Amino acid sequence: MIKLYTAATPNGHKVSVLLEELGASYEVHHLNLRELEQKEDWFLAINPNGRIPAIVDTDSNDFAVFESGAILIYLAEKFDMFLPSEPNKRSQVLQWLMFQMGGIGPMQGQANVFFRYAPEKIPYAVERYQSETLRLYGVLNQQLEGREYLVDEVSIADFATYPWVIAYAWAGLSIDELPHLQRWLNTMTARPGVKRGMNIPPRHAVAKEIEQVGRAILV
Repeated sequence: MIKLYTAATPNGHKVSVLLEELGASYEVHHLNLRELEQKEDWFLAINPNGRIPAIVDTDSNDFAVFESGAILIYLAEKFDMFLPSEPNKRSQVLQWLMFQMGGIGPMQGQANVFFRYAPEKIPYAVERYQSETLRLYGVLNQQLEGREYLVDEVSIADFATYPWVIAYAWAGLSIDELPHLQRWLNTMTARPGVKRGMNIPPRHAVAKEIEQVGRAILV
């Protein structure tokens, strides 16, 4: 059994999407970010960084994993799905996973903060992070030309990237000039496991969390 500690954020949705796609048995623990539940001692024992998501694998002596990318790799290896065994393909998937972790997530997260939540609008910051996010989207668009998924077959790289890119409008962005990215988003959105995973926590909880948490929704 996998215990998933999560909230309604792109990083949280990465893991719930993968778990749904795996058909895994798991238990959801929805942390209240507004109440800083993720900073309580019991959760810091699972994730010393005090952020979601995190998992505990009860089938492996309650082994805890934090950091969304590390969780995706752990689960893909545990279930032997969505991470190729062939060395070059595996490396490609991990490269695009790191592209999301080191690029799209941080840059789009900052675009969200300065576009949506900053108490003072700083045009330079908004333009900087929106422009960099769009540049990264362009890299994805180029990679997706002639490919259904980022590395031909669907993988954890797609599951990591989708929850961020699907929220492009929340960062004040348009993808009208990125046809391959649009097509990929449509393909991902149509997957039943993706649909289910994006609804964990349920959609009413997502709306409430966005309203209550503000900037903390980005953790």
